[in-house]
Amino acid sequence: MNAPANFTPDLATIRQFASKNASTYLGIEITRYDADGMVLTMPISEKTRQPLGLFHGGMNLVLAESAASMHACWGLDLTKFMPVGIEINGSHLSAARDGNVRATTRVLRRGRSIIVHEVEIHHVETGALMCVSRVTNFFKPIAPQS
Repeated sequence: MNAPANFTPDLATIRQFASKNASTYLGIEITRYDADGMVLTMPISEKTRQPLGLFHGGMNLVLAESAASMHACWGLDLTKFMPVGIEINGSHLSAARDGNVRATTRVLRRGRSIIVHEVEIHHVETGALMCVSRVTNFFKPIAPQS
């Protein structure tokens, strides 16, 4: 599915738009998508654990970048620009072995050429804050097709 100009889809449209990538393999579900941010959930499974059985810290960053990059599309003319990640960091604050995680993203700053999101990742069942991440996306101009 190609995204239209000034992309401000409903929840069903963004789910379809994001359905053909790592999100599907990892079981990531979009539960909220609006102008203020978005919420994703992901199960802790054999696909997302490190060798000692804990939720892999890299999965926190996959979830954070997925949320921030998808949300960076909000209101963007995707025929002229594409959001590309240029910086990510994450502080891992607690661990989990089972259950689900929820990533909640919010915009810290949206400028003409970049957008910065903060992403908090919580363990759904306990409410424990597992990771805090900041993601910066650049609105890369798309060269006209000739």
